[in-house]
Amino acid sequence: MKFIRPALLAAAAAALCAGPLLAQGPADMAIKARKGLMDNLAFNLGTLGGMAKGAIPYDAKMAQTAADNLAALASVDQAAYWPEGSDDMSADNTRALPAVWDKHDEFLKHIVALNEAAGKMKAAAGTDLASLQGAMGTVGGACGGCHKTFRAPDN
Repeated sequence: MKFIRPALLAAAAAALCAGPLLAQGPADMAIKARKGLMDNLAFNLGTLGGMAKGAIPYDAKMAQTAADNLAALASVDQAAYWPEGSDDMSADNTRALPAVWDKHDEFLKHIVALNEAAGKMKAAAGTDLASLQGAMGTVGGACGGCHKTFRAPDN
């Protein structure tokens, strides 16, 4: 009996998994990608915000890990995440408002602002609670500034 080569097995598994992804349109894939990115940002911000508010005990290592993750996520090149036609707000597909595409240059500035704020958080989070709290305002401002203009409220 011959064994299946690992590379052949991996290729077959990839082909099987790619089928459902390829059946989706580019807009659907972009929406899923950016929702995943936003969920990961929110997860790490939840840790940092919980510490900043005192709901979670400050832990320098945990804070630094969350801040490192936040900085990495904020630095993701999102160019392919916002294609034309991915603004379908029906059936809870997305909360991205048409302003993302109508004011795209302004929108991109908010992504840059988040990246910069996340870098400041990365530098501060593991230092002490007061530093984390100080950086939280900048991160919150970057998130909120974008959400006010470019994201529909959660109903």
